[in-house]
Amino acid sequence: MNKFPKGFMVGAATAAHQVEGNNTNSDYWVQEQLPHSSFVEPSGDAVDHYNRYEEDIKYMAEAGLNTYRFSIEWARIEPQKGVWDEKEIEHYRKVLQCCHDNGIRPIVTMMHFTSPAWLITEGGWENPEVVDLFAAYCKKVVEELGDQMEYVCTINEANMRLQLASIMQAFIKRMMGGKKEDAKEDAAPKKEVKEGDVQVGLNLGQDQNSMMMGMMETAQAFGLQDPRGVHTFVSQCTPEGDILVMKAHQAAKAAMKEACPHLKVGLTLSLHDLQVVDGSECEEAAKEWEEEFRHYLPYIQDDDFFGAQSYSRKCFNADGEMPLPEGTPVTQMGYEDYPKAIGNVIRTVAKDFKGDIIVTENGIATSDDARRCEFVKEATQSVMDCIEDGIPVKGYMYWSLLDNFEWQKGFSMTFGLIGVDRSTQTRYPKESLKVLGDQLEK
Repeated sequence: MNKFPKGFMVGAATAAHQVEGNNTNSDYWVQEQLPHSSFVEPSGDAVDHYNRYEEDIKYMAEAGLNTYRFSIEWARIEPQKGVWDEKEIEHYRKVLQCCHDNGIRPIVTMMHFTSPAWLITEGGWENPEVVDLFAAYCKKVVEELGDQMEYVCTINEANMRLQLASIMQAFIKRMMGGKKEDAKEDAAPKKEVKEGDVQVGLNLGQDQNSMMMGMMETAQAFGLQDPRGVHTFVSQCTPEGDILVMKAHQAAKAAMKEACPHLKVGLTLSLHDLQVVDGSECEEAAKEWEEEFRHYLPYIQDDDFFGAQSYSRKCFNADGEMPLPEGTPVTQMGYEDYPKAIGNVIRTVAKDFKGDIIVTENGIATSDDARRCEFVKEATQSVMDCIEDGIPVKGYMYWSLLDNFEWQKGFSMTFGLIGVDRSTQTRYPKESLKVLGDQLEK
């Protein structure tokens, strides 16, 4: 059996809001508390990683993993605009030190979807000021903690806003249009709007009234009059807002490099393995790859690495995207169980991005850990094949270390290598954790 070579980064990933608990100054916390929230349940204590990180990191080390990708929470570091919480900075210093003490290399993400609530009140990710505000936060963190950091992801899935805009526009149009669609639109084939089209926990189960009430409540919660003025990171965006994210990335990278020149800085994108069957040409597939990846190249081509994140594939023919054949295995998230997607994505990325690549997320939501074990073996083999072909892949991070809070879907999606009984917060390492550790030469 092939294995990753010594020195290769093999690990798992988490996001602060999904695992830490009680992230009370964040925009997501605000949204979770609303009477008509789109979240099926609030995050609450999550899986208490904030207090149990030492136990979780030791489980990784014992299983043979050597890397941990986690995020520092902006809403904890800067709970009010321009106010830095030194206690929270010290907390993340301890997390970093715990990694080093256990032989675990940290990969730090500076923003994994959640933002301080005050940022949204000020226009959020459509306000040009977000560029300097995010850079100032990143600079503060590395001035304090940069000596314990090496790899830094500025923004997780920086293309998520554009992906979400597309699906939400189609979804809202379908809900609001209802029976009033004109004859021309009725005659055209309608692409099914699926939660699984976006690789994030999305809840499209609300009825129209609840959704509208929730939008109004969200605006009021952030002190805004118009729901269209609510611009969290995971919300619809304009083309200008999409590029604002890239400008924020570049400004943050420059600020962090100035403070700590040794840092290796990149970002991550959410990518699908887009396959066109029978060698046919498909304009829709080409357009989707352009939107998911290629149009960001000018902003990332000089980065120290690229973070590839993929969970599944989409298949196309000359007419467009094909539906999944009946009986196709799917994950809890609703997309195809297809572990080879990550290797295919790496190969496609490498055609245009010539630097180092790290798989910063790849995994499966399933209650069957035996299937997870096989997924890990198949997915990592596809990455090993890329390395053998000379592609500079430097690491593989499984999502996720822990069963956790999958955003709007709550705690029902089980991605974790470690299970958690949330009534007691007791950890239960799964066989898949050991299987992942076994993929690395000792």
